[in-house]
Amino acid sequence: MSCPICNKDSAPRYRPFCSKRCADIDLGKWFDGSYSVPVEEGPDDVFDAEDTNASGRQGRKPH
Repeated sequence: MSCPICNKDSAPRYRPFCSKRCADIDLGKWFDGSYSVPVEEGPDDVFDAEDTNASGRQGRKPH
């Protein structure tokens, strides 16, 4: 298996990367938003923070 960053052979310790350096480069890409998981949001996915109960679930407000 080759390193997804530099294409060198991967090292068992850092698999799938070849080194800590390449693993850190990959992590940095996640942190800065270079990598992202596409999401399609529908009208039901949008809610106000006030509509969230203590467990983090969306629901009715207590009266």
